[in-house]
Amino acid sequence: MIQQIAQSLYSGFPDELLYHYTTIGGLQGIVESRCLWASDVRYMNDSAELQYIIRLLRERNENKDRGLLAQFIDWIEYRMTNGHMVFAASFRANGNLLSQWRGYSRIGKGVSIGFKGGDIQQLLINNQFQLGRCIYRREDQITLIDRVLGSLSSMITQFEQDNPGAEREYFFGLIEADMLRIAALLKHPSFAEEDEWRIVSPVITDYLSAPVKFREGKSMLIPYYEFPLSIQRQAIPIEHLFLGPTPNSALSLNSIRLYFRKQGIQLGQDITYCDIPYRSR
Repeated sequence: MIQQIAQSLYSGFPDELLYHYTTIGGLQGIVESRCLWASDVRYMNDSAELQYIIRLLRERNENKDRGLLAQFIDWIEYRMTNGHMVFAASFRANGNLLSQWRGYSRIGKGVSIGFKGGDIQQLLINNQFQLGRCIYRREDQITLIDRVLGSLSSMITQFEQDNPGAEREYFFGLIEADMLRIAALLKHPSFAEEDEWRIVSPVITDYLSAPVKFREGKSMLIPYYEFPLSIQRQAIPIEHLFLGPTPNSALSLNSIRLYFRKQGIQLGQDITYCDIPYRSR
């Protein structure tokens, strides 16, 4: 039941271009490695990543089930921080958002890279990732969580009937991966302007044998997973690029065009300057 709920969240697909915001240095890394770095969701910019679902579960289960379902919520809260890993990379349908330039445009270094939906879909198939749209509306979140709690309650009842005396942690473990996939798409309503889509990795149960790498973050090491962007060794399929606010737009546009030409990348559309009068402080 939980598996079907999780799968339904990854069934839609956008018709428009999807943009990935990064720095100019990040663009170079993506082009030259032909990879996108999908970060462990727990280490992404929103410090409450993955924990938001716990808040919703507790809120909707309050004054209801105090038995095994409540124990599961306690268990999954611990596992969200200390359990299996899931990696994600962020995209936006809007490639020219002021809030995103504020996050990536320090001293004029922001870009957003646009990909066609069909190209992303092919890359997802090749790499066993999935694409889902983040859920921000409070009403939609409550509806989803109530469905999750109802399914969990039914599954727990059935499990106890079929497996008397069995270890509860075994049953909990069967649900963990799907709960992680659901949690990866739930975001606080205050982030709604982002309208984020995420490519989400398979759940990693053994990071020692998986190709998990680490990079330096602002204050800690960040686990990440490489998402290849090339198809059969062809150049990565960038369709469009927005250049973020910069005091040297003409020079910057020219150098990026030269760089793409040198790397053998031909965009479907010309690079666009954002034209947003934003001052970095």
